[in-house]
Amino acid sequence: MRSALYVPGDRPEKLAGSLTRGADALIADLEDAVAPDAKPSARRTVAAWLTTLPQDGPEIWIRINPGKAGHEDLQALEPGLHAITGICVAKTETPDDLTALDNLLPPQTALCPVLESAAAVLAAVEIARAPRVVRLQLGEADLCADIGVDPGADERELLWPRSQIVLASAAAGIDPPLGPVSTDFRDLDRLAESTRALRRLGFQGRACIHPAQLPVVNEVFTPSPDELAKARALVARFEAAGSGVVVDESGRMVDEAVIRRARRTLAQGKVTR
Repeated sequence: MRSALYVPGDRPEKLAGSLTRGADALIADLEDAVAPDAKPSARRTVAAWLTTLPQDGPEIWIRINPGKAGHEDLQALEPGLHAITGICVAKTETPDDLTALDNLLPPQTALCPVLESAAAVLAAVEIARAPRVVRLQLGEADLCADIGVDPGADERELLWPRSQIVLASAAAGIDPPLGPVSTDFRDLDRLAESTRALRRLGFQGRACIHPAQLPVVNEVFTPSPDELAKARALVARFEAAGSGVVVDESGRMVDEAVIRRARRTLAQGKVTR
C-alpha cells in the first residue's frame, strides 16, 4: 500500500468519486472528518456506498470512532463489512481496544490501529501483536497535542515516535506502518520531501487527505527503473553464487541482509494501479 486516501463518510459524492483517484486504498472516515451530529447519517451513507463497490478497485478501509461509538459504527455497517479489507481504529490506546472488536467483525477483516497519544506510542509493540493487526498508523495531530510538541519544518521532533512504530511493526512481523497525513495539500514539493524522509525511516506508504497528494506519494513509494534493475542484478548474482556472501559489480560485499532489502524493492515494484 503506497497511498491511502481519507474520504469523509458523510460526503456521498466524494465517496463515489474516490474510486478513480489513483489511491491504493481508500479510508472512509467516520471519525474526525464527520461532525458529531452527522455521524448517524454518515454511517448510513458509508453502508450504502459499500454495496456499490467494484470487484477490482482499491482496498477499502473504514476509520471508526473509539470506544462505544466505534461499536455503533460497526453495527451500522455490518451488512457490508464483507466487502472491505479492514478497519482503522481511531485513538487505539491498548491491545484490549482491539480485542473488544473481535466478535463484531467477519473473520477476514484486518485491523490498522491509529496511535494518537504518548501511551499508545509507548504500547506500540503490544498493540502491533494484537489479533488481526496488519499495520500501524500514527495520528500526529493528536499526538503532538498530547505531548506538547510543535514540529518545525523538518519535523525532527517526530523522529522518535515515527521510528518507534517502524520498529514495533518489524518486531511484530506485520507490514510497515502507514505514514502520517500532511494537512498542507497545496505545497506538493514539501510533501515530496517529507514523504522521502518517511521512506528512508522505513515507511512504505502514506495516508493522504486530498487527491492532489496521491501522485506525489505514489511516486515516492514506487521504486524507480534504476532501483529495480539494481535489485534484480543483486538477487541474480546472489542466487547464481550459491553462497552466503558475494561481491556486487562495484566490489562491495553483499550478504543475505542486503538481498532481503533488494527483494523488498522488487516486491514494491509489483504494485501497479
